Amino acid sequence: MFRTALRNVLAHKARLLMTVLAVMLGVAFVSGTLVFTDTLSQAFRNQSAKSYDDVAVAVSMYPSPEEAAKTPGLSQAVLDRVGRLDGVASVTGRADGFAGVPDKDGKLIGVGWSNKGTNFAPGADGKDRAYDFTQGAGPLQAGQIALDKETAAKGGYKVGDTVRVATNGPVKEYTLSGVFTTDEGAVSAGGSLVLFENAVAQKQYVKPGFYRDATVVAAPGTDADKLLDEVLKVVPKAATAQTGQALADQQAKDIESGLGALKQVLLGFAGIALFVGVFLIANTFTMLVAQRTRELALMRAVGASRRQITRSVLAEAGIVGLVASAVGYGLGIALAVGLRSGMNAFDLKVPGGPLVLTATPLVAALAVGVLITMFAAWLPGRRAAKIPPVAAMSSVHAAATTKSLVVRNSIGAAITALGAVLIVLGAGKGGEDGRMFIAGGAFTTLIGVIVLIPLLSRPVIALIRPLFVGVFGVSGKLAGLNAVRNPRRTGATASALAIGLTLVTGLTVLGTTVGTALDKMTTDQIRADYMITMADGAGDGLDPTALAALEKTPGATAVSPQLAGWFTLKGKDVSASGVTPGDIEKLIKLDTVKGSLGSLGEGRIAIAEKTATKQGWKVGDTLPVEYGDKKKGKLTVGAIFEDSEFVSPVVVDAKIITAHEQQSYIPQVFVSMDGGASAANEKALAKAMGENPAITVMDQKDIRDLFGGQINLLLNIMYGLLAMALIIAILGVVNTLAMSVFERQQEIGMLRAIGLDRRRVKRMVRLEAVVISLFGAVVGIGLGAFLGWAIGETFKSSLPGYVLVLPWDRIGIFLVLAGLVGVLASLWPARSAARLNMLTAIKTE
Repeated sequence: MFRTALRNVLAHKARLLMTVLAVMLGVAFVSGTLVFTDTLSQAFRNQSAKSYDDVAVAVSMYPSPEEAAKTPGLSQAVLDRVGRLDGVASVTGRADGFAGVPDKDGKLIGVGWSNKGTNFAPGADGKDRAYDFTQGAGPLQAGQIALDKETAAKGGYKVGDTVRVATNGPVKEYTLSGVFTTDEGAVSAGGSLVLFENAVAQKQYVKPGFYRDATVVAAPGTDADKLLDEVLKVVPKAATAQTGQALADQQAKDIESGLGALKQVLLGFAGIALFVGVFLIANTFTMLVAQRTRELALMRAVGASRRQITRSVLAEAGIVGLVASAVGYGLGIALAVGLRSGMNAFDLKVPGGPLVLTATPLVAALAVGVLITMFAAWLPGRRAAKIPPVAAMSSVHAAATTKSLVVRNSIGAAITALGAVLIVLGAGKGGEDGRMFIAGGAFTTLIGVIVLIPLLSRPVIALIRPLFVGVFGVSGKLAGLNAVRNPRRTGATASALAIGLTLVTGLTVLGTTVGTALDKMTTDQIRADYMITMADGAGDGLDPTALAALEKTPGATAVSPQLAGWFTLKGKDVSASGVTPGDIEKLIKLDTVKGSLGSLGEGRIAIAEKTATKQGWKVGDTLPVEYGDKKKGKLTVGAIFEDSEFVSPVVVDAKIITAHEQQSYIPQVFVSMDGGASAANEKALAKAMGENPAITVMDQKDIRDLFGGQINLLLNIMYGLLAMALIIAILGVVNTLAMSVFERQQEIGMLRAIGLDRRRVKRMVRLEAVVISLFGAVVGIGLGAFLGWAIGETFKSSLPGYVLVLPWDRIGIFLVLAGLVGVLASLWPARSAARLNMLTAIKTE
């Protein structure tokens, strides 16, 4: 039986090609993801280990606000005490934070969150062990800096040039003293690193005479764990210390955790692709079994048992899966290399290192490919084993019995109904629990629809068919009849496309609805002409000097920060927004329910309606407060306002927060200008900020794009990942049509003989593909829209202005693309059908 299976594989190479391609693509996604994440993980681990290679103990101190008032970090005296411990060779202190460098066009080099600045800390030999200088030397004067090699190259800077450096405060100019290379993670991630003279970095990032971190290098033969115990005895209690090896191990775990999320997402989409591939494989083997009914019947007649027939089909599937897995694994390695190169091309740099090939991706590739193929072929193999020898030898086609279709439709209807009920219940329940219900209901409904789809094919295609008949005549009529001739085959082919479009449509409906709600919320609530923020998460918010500069900008009519604060109000921890009384109402729409926002200028507070209702606070209530610096007082409620996404539940005069915070955190500042948004006003604001490349001036359109752009980016990424499933669905259409043409050779010959020319034969096959594709698209779009609505209902309460939006333009594009998929998929089968010799085809059995 194994020889028979091998012979059948070799005899049907062309027909099994699509199956091989489907399995190969899914396996490539799985193995490529595993190889890619393993390589990334190993590269980052090696870099982390190299960074702490000679570090025995690492000490950090990031004190709380009240502790920072006394001791903001590690003092030089503490480092000196550590340096005098037995077994310590050297101690290096670091003071670091955000620092950005513009290119010649004034644009920030790198991404804000990965642009760092720190101190140059030379040893007795005048060198800093962390940096190797290729040009010049480290900064030894207050007006000097050094840059990493990549940043200097991107900016076109050379030793001796004047370089503008942006921090949270005003932009300052420095002389470039040197260029260096480093293993610093920020630089490896595509960011920049600026080295300042030691005192300058301390003043800028901590406080003169203090550091945030320190690394201890041990003398040869010193035990790191024992040295750690000694270090802990001399550093402040607020400081944390661990061995260099422990720190490297911790970073390795963090890397694994971060890459684990990426791995899960990619493997999830690989799973979707393989799930779609199951239908293609099952369809292929079902058709192959149907075409070999006489052969299988003869084998039964000469003594083959049902189990042997099933095993023969499974062996055939196993061989196909093995070949596809081997090729897919090789393609996966190429995919991993491509992804790595792609990251570097987009400045998302990956540390150098070899491609990591472990046994896991290989085993996963073989297991997934072979098992998925054999699983998909099991049901066709089981059907083949049930063919009665005598009945099969008298008929080429084994049609499904009415009883089997009734049972299938009944089961499918029950499963679909159960899934729909779960989805509706989840939508009504809302929140995280509701989404769990929807997830279960979505999977159940999808399975139910797949089981039920042969029944759905007739009424849905019946709606489409008149259009084709009216436009294309006989070819359209024949295409419609052929599409419903074998409902199982049509359903299986359309299922693959329906699954892909269900996911695509669901994401599109959800993304469009959320994007519209966010856009409406932004338009309705932000009255300011501009919002000023740090670029791409750069730094720790805007510096107070930036706020002062904005307030003095010529033409500014209203300026208010959205200053973040935290304190305890009547025993409840709350987040507060510090604003400018009188101006905030002109900049952000805050509808008062009771009281007046004007009371903010009198030192009172405003509370969001939901928070006030939950806590039972009313206008006029005086509430005890404990600030971040542990000082206590009382605040009176002056107003209650409708909840807003742009301010915290508690709004106070910014002066109240700054009085109790050593360093204020200002995430954004809202500004209105005389004459509204204009190029001149934007230029005036940029000038007030000292042309700081790390500060972004956004008008209302930019603010809307900030939120909507993220959603569109996410949707595009999802579309890209789901493209794999859609490609496999296209292969399924090609395979189905090719098999259909092969089965209908005699029929096509007869049609040619009675006058249907080659052009009309091609049109018939193409229209059949379009009908099947549109059928799958309609089912997928309908189910996707239903899921998009349900998921949106679970968080509509947390998104003001949420209203379901059906993106008819994109839905129309999906339908057009589905039709185009049918046309492209039919090119080869249609050409094959048109080229059939009519006399030979008529004689074909």
